[in-house]
Amino acid sequence: MSSPTSFRSFAPLILSSLLGLGAVGCGGTKPPVGPQPGPGGQPGNPMAPPPPGGVQNGAVDQTPDGAPKMNAQAMAFYQQAMMLWANGDLQGAKASFIQATQADSNAYQAHYSLGVIQERLGESAALQSYAKAFEIVPNYDRAMVAHGLLLAKKGKLSDADSFFTKQRSKMSKSAPLAAGHAEVKSLQKDTAGAQELARSALKLDPTYAPAMMVIARDHFRNRRLDLSLYALKAILDGFGPDNPARDPDNAEAHLLRANIFVEQELRSLAMGSYKKALELRPDLVGARVKLANYMLQAGSADEALPELQTALKYDPDNLDIHLSLGDAHRLTGNYTQAKQEFEWVKKKDSSLPQVYYNLGLLYLFATDMPGMNEKQRVLAAIKNFEKYKELKGKSDRSDVDELLNRAELKKAEIEALEKVTNPPATPAPAAPAPAPAPAG
Repeated sequence: MSSPTSFRSFAPLILSSLLGLGAVGCGGTKPPVGPQPGPGGQPGNPMAPPPPGGVQNGAVDQTPDGAPKMNAQAMAFYQQAMMLWANGDLQGAKASFIQATQADSNAYQAHYSLGVIQERLGESAALQSYAKAFEIVPNYDRAMVAHGLLLAKKGKLSDADSFFTKQRSKMSKSAPLAAGHAEVKSLQKDTAGAQELARSALKLDPTYAPAMMVIARDHFRNRRLDLSLYALKAILDGFGPDNPARDPDNAEAHLLRANIFVEQELRSLAMGSYKKALELRPDLVGARVKLANYMLQAGSADEALPELQTALKYDPDNLDIHLSLGDAHRLTGNYTQAKQEFEWVKKKDSSLPQVYYNLGLLYLFATDMPGMNEKQRVLAAIKNFEKYKELKGKSDRSDVDELLNRAELKKAEIEALEKVTNPPATPAPAAPAPAPAPAG
C-alpha cells in the first residue's frame, strides 16, 4: 500500500489522467463565481445585480463577446426579476423577465433567464426562450447548452445529441458545448463518449468546472463512486498548494458529493454537504428536499417544514416536495394540512403508490381528523394501505403488511368496545297466544 506521501506525489498524475488535462494545475484565468442556471451552467453575468448574501441565484449567465447591451428600461425589469427570483417568487420573476424582453427586443439574457424560470415551472416555452437568446447572439453557447440539455431532460436524447453535434460543427472551440454534449452522451449510457468529450472541453478550458462535473456525474451514474469522489475532490478541495481546488464554491459538486455520502450511509457528511450546496444555491430543490427528509428521519419535523416550504417556492409542482411536506405536517400534528398535501398529490397522479402509503399512515396515527371518528380513520387507513399494495404488487418490501395488521387490530378493538358500550337491544318477549275459544 502506498504511503500518504507517495499518494500525494502521484495525485497530480492521476488527476491529469482522470480529467484529461494537458498540464496539472489550474492554469488560465478562473471565471468569476456567480449565479448558475443548473447542471452545465456557467458563472454569472457581471451586469446582473449582486446576489443577496453572495449566494448563486441560478438565473443568469456570462456575457458573450460582442453581445448587445440592454437598454435602461429593460435592465430595470431585469434587475427586478433577479431579486424576485432570489426570493423564490418564480411567477413574479417570470413576469419581470417578460417585461424586459418587451422593453428591449435584443435583451438576449432576459430571454435566457426567462427560459430558466419557464423550465423550473415545467413550461414548454423554455425551449423557445433559449433558442431566441442564441438567435439574437449566435455565439451564445450557454443558451445553446441550456436548450440541448432541456431536450435531454424531456427524454429526447437523440434530438439533443443531434443538436449538440450541429452546434459544435459551428463552434468547435466551445468548451460549454463540448461539456453539454458530454452530458448527453452520459445520459445515453455512452460513458466512453462522455468522458472523451468532457476531456476535450477541459483541453479547451482547463478550469471549466462543468466539464469536470460531467466526468464526476458519469462516474456516479456508472457506480464508480471512488472515481466520482476523486473528481469532486479536484473540484472542491484540490491536492495541495501545487494543485488547488478548481471551483471550491461549485454548489452542484457539493450536491453530488452529498448524494454519494448518502449511498455510503455517511449521514452527517451528507447533511453537511447538502447544507453547503444550499448556502451557495438556495434554488437547488433536490438538495433541500433530501436535507429535509434527513431531518424527518431524525425526528426534526419542525426543522424540515421551513426547508420544504422554501423548496416549494422554487418548484411548486414537485410531487416529492408535497409528499414530504405532508409528512412533516403529519409529524407535527397538522393533520388537516397533511391531508391537503396528500390529496393534492393524488389528484396530480393517482397511480403513485407512495401517496396511498402516506395517507394510510396519516389516518392510522392521526389523533383527530375533522369530520371523521376513530373507526372511520382506521377504515380509511386500511383502504389506502390495500391500494398501495395493489399498485406496488409483489415487489413491495415495505412494512405495509405490518401496518395493515396493526390497523385491523385497532379496528377489532374499536368494534369490541362498541359491543360493550352499545350492546344490541334485547328483543321484547313474544306476546302469549290467545286462548282457544270455548266450544259452542
